[in-house]
Amino acid sequence: MAPRAADSTVLAGARVVLPTGTVEDGRVAVEGARIAASAPEDARTVDLTGHWVVPGFVDMHNHGGGGASFTSGTVDEVLTGIRTHREHGTTTMVASTVTGEMDFLARRAGELSELVEQGDLAGIHFEGPFISPCRKGAHSEQLLRYPDPAEVRKLVDAARGAARMVTLATELPGGLDSVRLLAELGVIAAIGHTDATYEQTVEAVDAGATVATHLFNAMPPLAHREPGPIAALLEDDRITVELINDGTHLHPAVLELAYRHKGAARVALITDAMDAAGFGDGEYQLGPLAVEVRDGVARLVEGGSIAGSTLTLDTAFRRAVTLDRIPVEDVVRSISANPARLLGVDDRVGSLEPGKDADLVVLDEDFVLKGVMRRGEWIVEPKTA
Repeated sequence: MAPRAADSTVLAGARVVLPTGTVEDGRVAVEGARIAASAPEDARTVDLTGHWVVPGFVDMHNHGGGGASFTSGTVDEVLTGIRTHREHGTTTMVASTVTGEMDFLARRAGELSELVEQGDLAGIHFEGPFISPCRKGAHSEQLLRYPDPAEVRKLVDAARGAARMVTLATELPGGLDSVRLLAELGVIAAIGHTDATYEQTVEAVDAGATVATHLFNAMPPLAHREPGPIAALLEDDRITVELINDGTHLHPAVLELAYRHKGAARVALITDAMDAAGFGDGEYQLGPLAVEVRDGVARLVEGGSIAGSTLTLDTAFRRAVTLDRIPVEDVVRSISANPARLLGVDDRVGSLEPGKDADLVVLDEDFVLKGVMRRGEWIVEPKTA
């Protein structure tokens, strides 16, 4: 069925997850593009008995999907990637880039900023080139650079106000000064792809870092004499940790460990998706590097490092609730409210409250996606009897 604007609609009968908790047999009123406090008596009613209604998902770390790369794709290809993730419940997202030449990344930032200005993206995330060669993951070592504040500023300026986050190995020369600069500019400084010690990580948090890029991945493991960055990032309430819940990047026990130590208020579920998300196995490029996706797992052709994911957030949500046994309300915070707050868009999205955008996801009793609404328009319209 073609997407349709909902001028005055009431979604009735579902379990509705609100900031205050879950309401049984709840109602969500939609007027135009916004959630309303009430609806007229003649409003169209959609019976969602037996379903859940949760806020639209917010992905703060995403490199592409639907066969399209946010780093190198055309505008139409980027829009294809955005549309693919919307169909899986992500109604708000940033575009993440990977390591490249500085001039290329600056040009790319300018191009992506246009999609931010027209409302298709919520911002830009630079993952690289300011990361450690020791923990480079799926980034080209030849293109890595120290996080010189002048070069960091160059990328932020090129984004024309659309830069939302920069991932840094803060132990490198210039790292702490770059964190301070980003904090002054109102851009998230994220610690990631780092070989930092515990003490160096504490310094970076004190300097203004607020996010851990895909915690546990691309950083030294936790050790009893050298706790490294993981212990520092888990223990500090100023840090929100990104987690990739695809069953490949993290063991379920590690996911539980993160939730137990951080609490749901300091976890952001992300995809770290690359082109193959929602598209399928095959051969791809991640920046300048060749990637093979087999059985849904993306790895570099040379070396075999994991190269992002093929995850979509509806799958991350379902895994978190059904396999990891995390309470639904906690998953909603992690997948919607927390990233919206970090990105500075929580006045519009991230929770189901009157006045906010009518961005929501309908799930069945097994937490399988059945409907997606964005700004009052059905992207995926639920089938009702």
